[in-house]
Amino acid sequence: MDYIVILLTKLLGKVTALLGGGTNLPGEIALKLRPQILKKLSMGYQIVLVTGTNGKTTTVSMLQSILRRTGKRAIGSTSGANLKSGVATCLIQNFPLLHKVKGDYAVLEVDEAYMRHVTEDIKPAVIAVTNIFRDQLDRYGEIDITLSLIEEACKKSPDTTLVLNGDEAMLGDFVPENKHFYYGFNTALDAAHHSATNVEGKHCKKCKTPYAYDFVTFNHLGAYCCPKCGFKRPALSLAVEEITEITADSSSVKAGLLTLTIPQAGVYNIYNALCAAACARVLGMQDEDIREGIAGQACKFGRQETVPIKNALLRIILIKNPAGAEQAIASVLPDKTPVYLGVMLNDRYADGTDVSWIYDVEFEKLRSMQAKGLLIGGTRAYDMGIRMKVAGFEKPEIHLTYEEMLTAIEGIEGRIYMFMTYTAMTGFRKFLYNKKYIKKLWF
Repeated sequence: MDYIVILLTKLLGKVTALLGGGTNLPGEIALKLRPQILKKLSMGYQIVLVTGTNGKTTTVSMLQSILRRTGKRAIGSTSGANLKSGVATCLIQNFPLLHKVKGDYAVLEVDEAYMRHVTEDIKPAVIAVTNIFRDQLDRYGEIDITLSLIEEACKKSPDTTLVLNGDEAMLGDFVPENKHFYYGFNTALDAAHHSATNVEGKHCKKCKTPYAYDFVTFNHLGAYCCPKCGFKRPALSLAVEEITEITADSSSVKAGLLTLTIPQAGVYNIYNALCAAACARVLGMQDEDIREGIAGQACKFGRQETVPIKNALLRIILIKNPAGAEQAIASVLPDKTPVYLGVMLNDRYADGTDVSWIYDVEFEKLRSMQAKGLLIGGTRAYDMGIRMKVAGFEKPEIHLTYEEMLTAIEGIEGRIYMFMTYTAMTGFRKFLYNKKYIKKLWF
């Protein structure tokens, strides 16, 4: 029966892909017909599950690039379809009909709230947790709820190695029964010694005293220690010792004997590269393959993806919460050339229906750039326009439809940095695909 369901949903997936449809439907149907079908679909793979608030998709893409460099087959979606149905769809699409899986890898992004459902049926070799930030309060609630959901998932897989962001204080002393591999920074870009003001996760998880920091990388991440009870950052197995270069296009760092050139900008993408490298080391990959795999990984699916549109170069940058948006802004600030800026804000379910978080983001920092214009769009375009006027941008251009936005972009010469929430990004990418500006809709 499992085989029949897989075959039928595999065919359905091919049809929906040809029609430009979504990435969850085959998995949704398969799970309704066979609720435990993930057990069958995952047989034979060495599985890595990647979860956390920010960085899942990029980390998955980087790790796949590393594994493929070694000649291994490494499946996994990098389109952000990370609910249980998305995981099932990915495995269905890659299910071999004529042979058994042997020695292949499945690197799967999983939504924080759905991890506990996935680990009921899948027992991965590695679970990676990138970070815990405030995100979509209408879905997750406060960050301690998010943490508890991930913790529940990990406890269902006691033989799994946990690859954890050591600079994330909420992941210190996390599920101690499992093996751990911590990564992080032993240096920082600036001399900040305290977390940002409007953040969570900066109080000791043991005694609730505010942490003291040797340094902060961003938000509440850094080398923390509780001055009262002594709870502190665990020893790092992979740590950045030197940041050799950081630009609006890439970064270079040294992590012990491992030198990494990361083809995406921003400190947050250094963290993503560290997470992918840590997972690869746990899986037994060599440093040369890690280095070359990360350097050769392309920006995909709205994660600093660049799209040529006539004389414009549109860089699509996903934002979805204050921490991620702050780092997205920081990633473009090194560009001192004249550029255009844009923001597309939606409030659909996958974005989070409460958009008040935009006032927790310092869009004011963008005023230091040589901005020749500001384009605003999305279902909450007027809210975003007001926010940018508060930030000091006097004449934002409001474009309420994709057609209007594209017409404006087609009239621009030069680089455009466009910050977009999830459904704004997926919707506009599909529109650009239909207009032949993007060659591949899903990855």
